[in-house]
Formats: sequence, C-alpha cells, structure tokens
Amino acid sequence: MEKENIRNQFILYFLFAILMILLNYLIQKSNQLFLYPFACQNRDTFPFLTSIYCRMDPYNYPELFGSILAVGITYIVKFMLDKFVVFRRIEKNLRQISREFMKYFFFALITTAENIGIQFLMTNFLHTPLELSMGVALAIGYTTKFFFDRTYVFIEKNKN
Repeated sequence: MEKENIRNQFILYFLFAILMILLNYLIQKSNQLFLYPFACQNRDTFPFLTSIYCRMDPYNYPELFGSILAVGITYIVKFMLDKFVVFRRIEKNLRQISREFMKYFFFALITTAENIGIQFLMTNFLHTPLELSMGVALAIGYTTKFFFDRTYVFIEKNKN
C-alpha cells in the first residue's frame, strides 16, 4: 500500500513538474521575446534597471533574470499543487501550513540555486540552447525536490 502511494505521488509530482517546466518555458520565452526587447528599447524609462537587465557582457543577464522570474512563479504554483493534490495535506492549522511553507521554501532555495546554476553553466559555458539547458536543469531540480518534499516537508502528522 505504501509503495503504491509513493508511486502515485511520484507520478503526480512529475506530471505537475512537466506542467511547471512548460510554464517556466513560456515565461522565459515571453521574457526573451517581449520583455527584453521592450525594456531594452526603452532604456530611458528605467535607466538603472535596464543598465543591469540589458547587459549581455560578460554573461546573458536577460536570460538570468528570465530564469529567476520563471522559477519564482512556478514555485508558488507548484507548492499549492504539491500540498493539496500530490501529498493531500489540507490542514487548516496556520502554524502547520506556515511550517510546511517555510520548509518548502528552504528546499526550494537549494533546488532553485541548483536549477539556475546548471542552466547558467550549460548556456554560458557549454553554449547549450535555452530549451535543453532549462530542461536538464529543471529535471534534476525537480527530482531533488521530490525527495526533499516527501521526506521533510509534507510528512504525516504521526511522523512529525
């Protein structure tokens, strides 16, 4: 019974991860195709911001910004899906929800750094296309995150 439960959680977790990868891609492509051209063509509107955001030397900073934006948005959506659908934690206790959120956030920081670092290294040093570096980074990050979430975040009350 426990193995079946873990298997079902794993399947749901990675189905939602695939959806988050697609959302992540959509956000990053929107940044690349719309936000970057708009912001960098209108540099006079926000000179300080665009002086940082529009830099391409020594690295592709618009891509880094897009990665951070995409990870932040997908993080919030994924927390809700993981809590309520994958691990079926529907506690009404604000203290419990806050603890889960803080643990989830802590492990998300670790795996976010892992995701962005892998993508940044692959794109800038291996000259890997955005789509491939993003896919590899997110696959590794979501695998790590599943084990953290299952083991430390969304644990049953009798295991707390």
